[in-house]
Amino acid sequence: MCGICGELRFDGAAPDMAALARMSDQLARRGPDDTGAYQDGPLAFGHRRLSIIDLSAHAHQPMDDAVLHLSLVFNGTIYNYRELRTELQTMGYRFFSEGDSEVILKSYHAWGDQCVTRLKGMFAFAIWDQRSSQLFLARDRFGIKPLYLNQTSHRLRFASSLPALLAGGGVDTRLDAVALHHHFTLHTVVPAPRTVLKGVRKLPPAATLRFDPDGTVTEQVYWTLDATRPKQAMTEAEWLAATREQLAQSVKRRLLAADVPVGVLLSGGLDSSLLVGMLADQVPDLRTFSIGFEDLGAGAEKADEFEFSDQIAAHFNTRHHKYSIANSEVMTRLPEAVAQMTEPMVSHDVIAFYLLAERVSKDVKVVMSGQGADEVFGGYFWYPKMDAASGTPLERFSQHYFDRDHAEYLQMIAPKFHVGDVTSALIADALNQPQADEFLDQVWRLDATTLIVDDPVKRVDNMPMAWGLEVRTPFLDHELVQLAAHMPPELKLKEGGKFPLKAISRGLVPDSVIDRPKGYFPVPVLKYVRGPFLEMMRSILISEACLQRGLYQRDYVDKLLAAPEAPEHFTRINGSKLWHLALLEWWLQVHVDPLPTAP
Repeated sequence: MCGICGELRFDGAAPDMAALARMSDQLARRGPDDTGAYQDGPLAFGHRRLSIIDLSAHAHQPMDDAVLHLSLVFNGTIYNYRELRTELQTMGYRFFSEGDSEVILKSYHAWGDQCVTRLKGMFAFAIWDQRSSQLFLARDRFGIKPLYLNQTSHRLRFASSLPALLAGGGVDTRLDAVALHHHFTLHTVVPAPRTVLKGVRKLPPAATLRFDPDGTVTEQVYWTLDATRPKQAMTEAEWLAATREQLAQSVKRRLLAADVPVGVLLSGGLDSSLLVGMLADQVPDLRTFSIGFEDLGAGAEKADEFEFSDQIAAHFNTRHHKYSIANSEVMTRLPEAVAQMTEPMVSHDVIAFYLLAERVSKDVKVVMSGQGADEVFGGYFWYPKMDAASGTPLERFSQHYFDRDHAEYLQMIAPKFHVGDVTSALIADALNQPQADEFLDQVWRLDATTLIVDDPVKRVDNMPMAWGLEVRTPFLDHELVQLAAHMPPELKLKEGGKFPLKAISRGLVPDSVIDRPKGYFPVPVLKYVRGPFLEMMRSILISEACLQRGLYQRDYVDKLLAAPEAPEHFTRINGSKLWHLALLEWWLQVHVDPLPTAP
């Protein structure tokens, strides 16, 4: 919905409004409809608005409530804001706007820090209490909306993107050796609170942070995912009925919380097709959007799913738009996508989302996406493999997920960045947390609360918001995710995975879409490490900047460049190891250089 930023001084000085302006300018693409700034003593806010709910000037941000003496900057959408508004009105609160932003302010005044437990939505916000000089920060349960932090002894800065903090200046850009280990082991996922830069941290999902004027800082986790069976056993029919009801509520919430048209990103897979089916009778002339890529010629792997998305569009009579992207455009536009990455993201879907969002944003401001369904309902091929594996939970997980083991990591990374096997320790601890009955319960909880946040969820916010397009993810409704987490694993894995969604789709979505194999259609020019793509990576990895940074061991890089398509030079899940190395170096050259990066 927006881009937010701010600064809180601890040293008695006034906020640096020039730095705030630079941060706000960096966020302009997230909120092209309006801009605003606010200052009160040691605190300053900046805001860039994408107008979706209450399009009037009454919803302008930063929002200042003169009666309650509270000020707010907010990014996201509160889907139950109307119900909360009604409840607050019965408590005596009066409203000057019609949107969800003011509901957050009143909720905070009414319920304090615990207001977040009442919010159903995706959000990152900051509230300044003018009377107590307290700053309160919060992030939604699945980290759908980002919140980056840069703190020194003199001040705190926060923003919706990491590059915005860099634009403010004064950031320690040395590389975080622990974060690098996570990045190269978990498909470029760096779990909160870390980022690859020492000076930038992330507020974790489902967390709040309070700064008191005496210097006290209080961080709290307000929600955790319970992955145990319910006390009252449920039949398969009851599980399916509950899934259907909860998903329908989730879709309806995300449809009604908008004063602009809402479309669907239609991949041709089960998840987005089910969303279209649930929306078709509620939205006249529903807009749907699909993307595909040019294949590499006769006999090549098919690079689109138009066969299936066309079926869904015809079946539900949507106003359908499909875009076929030439390989030449992918390569030409790739630098733009890297420039817009808030953190380095290696998945080919990143460029796909960037190019699709550019086109979709010309027609609508809000779309729904099927993101999260595979993680929540057990749709990926590696879940049965993990389930069948033997060993400790860490061993069962890592052999089917980690991009490289610790020994290979030490061969790849320069000795000055060596650390212990910190990723194995992190994952083992996460899997071992209480409130998970079985191994797959542990895995799915880890996916939903940690891994998904900094892989698909991050790209679904980052790339579309670079074009002022908000993506809503009904499968990540926290009540639906909680329901799925209670399910027996065998129910999710039945019939090849995602059984509950397949079952509730029968009679609504064509069987040809339900029963098709799961699609992993590629971006061919980035999947095959050859031609211009290979030469681009080679030029990055032998550049003077890369050599001076000294991040990688040269014999490891040379080995990859000598045999770029050797099977052992690809990860288990997410493509070329060479691209992993080149992408991080490229991102650093775009966003950090010529600032220092040595540890």
